Amino acid sequence: MTADDLAEALRAAVLAQRFEATADSLQQGAPLGWHPSIDLAVAVFPPGAAPVAANVLFSREHPGGLVARFDEVTGAVGNIAFHADVRDAAGDSHAWLPGADWSRIAFPAWFGSGPRVVSPYPASLLKMMVAVGAARLVDQGRSDWALPLAHAGKTRPLADWLHDMIIVSSNEATSALVAHLHARGAIRRERGREVHNELHELFAAHGLRGLMIANTQPDGGWGNAAGAGVGQIQMTAWDALRLMWRLDADAPAMPELVSPASRAVLRRALDEQQFNVILSSGSHRALPGWVAGIPARFAHKTGNTQNYASDAGIVHDGDLHYLIAVTTSLGSRYAPHADAATTWQLPALGAAVHAWLKLRA
Repeated sequence: MTADDLAEALRAAVLAQRFEATADSLQQGAPLGWHPSIDLAVAVFPPGAAPVAANVLFSREHPGGLVARFDEVTGAVGNIAFHADVRDAAGDSHAWLPGADWSRIAFPAWFGSGPRVVSPYPASLLKMMVAVGAARLVDQGRSDWALPLAHAGKTRPLADWLHDMIIVSSNEATSALVAHLHARGAIRRERGREVHNELHELFAAHGLRGLMIANTQPDGGWGNAAGAGVGQIQMTAWDALRLMWRLDADAPAMPELVSPASRAVLRRALDEQQFNVILSSGSHRALPGWVAGIPARFAHKTGNTQNYASDAGIVHDGDLHYLIAVTTSLGSRYAPHADAATTWQLPALGAAVHAWLKLRA
């Protein structure tokens, strides 16, 4: 398998799903009508061989897909101009609404050069950045997993807050940890604006420019209402995958983001994550029309809102070991059932990628 083989397989797997025909509840069930934004990255670790990785990106501007090329020195995507997501004056993610005219939307340039790709909000996948920030505080002796941490009238150990943030995707736990990052000086604000962010410094040092968690608040606010959220918090699939790579002790070594002890804490939480609803679909098995997703051990974190769905993690299936990450504009408005998280086409995509890799393992 070569990187080009993998990239073409990923591109074909996305195109085979015909995502542009996905039923949209905001259009009374009519087809979406254009290709949604999908940023998909995979890295495979064949036994006894070098890793093979690829990243493909789709949008209404690039319905046939773009193949990312990686810088030989930094490993970063080198041929895409990533632009940030946006909110309108009312705080809505208006780029994804029916009838949105992208020619009239000023998407801020984020980083990179090449054809424009608007990076969709990662939803709760962002919590992996917060988890890394908390782990760094512990590694530096500025906090402790057993430290009682008070937030919103509750006092719990730091490890318990982190456990709930990852395993059940608790927004309250996320706010507790964001507030802790501010309280310990890892993020500082002055006169209403952010002036220091150790996470951004860390990600920059590792060449992870596609990870951004900006404009959060000292009280733990991190959503749209707090002035953060969409447009201020960003993750590309490739850099979400490279973050997971650094949390995968079984993968070829990468420079450490956190200590081995903290990595084990985060990995246990990923293993116990309870929302198998995007690339895997076991949590929805009882729903009518269920479509199976990745059918293997998947240590991962998902994200899901009305407009967005994301997933990233570590897959083991016998000798097959790989990382996969996806960020999309395919949120719950495309779900075929009120209790589903997104269109069945996303777990179908996960299953198709897994089957292709399994065949070549």
